[in-house]
Amino acid sequence: MKIYSLHSKQNLPISLDEAWEFLSNPKNLKTITPNYMGFEILSGADRPMYPGQLIQYIVTPVLGIKTKWVTEITHVVDKKFFVDEQRFGPYALWHHKHFLKEIDGGVEMEDIVDYKVPMGILGQMVQPIIVQPKLNEIFEYRRKKLIELFGEFK
Repeated sequence: MKIYSLHSKQNLPISLDEAWEFLSNPKNLKTITPNYMGFEILSGADRPMYPGQLIQYIVTPVLGIKTKWVTEITHVVDKKFFVDEQRFGPYALWHHKHFLKEIDGGVEMEDIVDYKVPMGILGQMVQPIIVQPKLNEIFEYRRKKLIELFGEFK
């Protein structure tokens, strides 16, 4: 069983409070997800984030195939970090840690995603060709969208 990791850091010129308010609100996920993903929240985003919260989405990651994705918010430490884990969806494992840290002139946002692709050896063969590039593309879109929304860190 191969577990892959994606690591991303971005500095934003906003306060920790503003960053937390935006990033910890599940409704804002649609804003920072590429339109072609067909991201739609079905349920669970009607209150502030809390441990045990289940959020159901529809996404269209490849070939126009709609996929249901259910994540659970497993850990929340106000203005420091939160963790979401897939309970049902396209991955065999999805564990996403979101960290925020106040820095001079803004906030550092760090994402660490540990994931496992389904379908055994076939999934492992497709991972570097389709899955990893797609995840990199999604996180790059997110990086650019956050700059568009909040400005570039100087």
